[in-house]
Amino acid sequence: MNRREARDLAFSILFERSFNTDADAEKFYADAIENRECADDAYVREIFFGVEEKCAELDAVADKHFANWKRNRISNVSAAIIRLAVYEILYTDIPNKVSINEAIELSKKYDDEKTKTFINGVLNAVAKEA
Repeated sequence: MNRREARDLAFSILFERSFNTDADAEKFYADAIENRECADDAYVREIFFGVEEKCAELDAVADKHFANWKRNRISNVSAAIIRLAVYEILYTDIPNKVSINEAIELSKKYDDEKTKTFINGVLNAVAKEA
């Protein structure tokens, strides 16, 4: 599995998690991997559990750059994309530009066409601050 595929899988598990926040994280992750019939990937695991552990911090960092938006106005898709990318920006050695571009691609694939501009703005602001 290449990095883009792993990121896509991590995103889908994070998105699904937004509807099942009370479930045990380890069991949720194991079930998600099993249901998708794919191998456990180190990058997917790092992203899922990193976002899980630091979710409140990631949200606080991103929320500062929402301009006139509130978190409750963005979709669960956008929230998962932003959390994943902010985690990459703050906690991995992936170049910020790559994380932002990949987040935009996820947005184009899974979210409303209009959200890519919002996500790009938030993530660029986070990257400048990091």
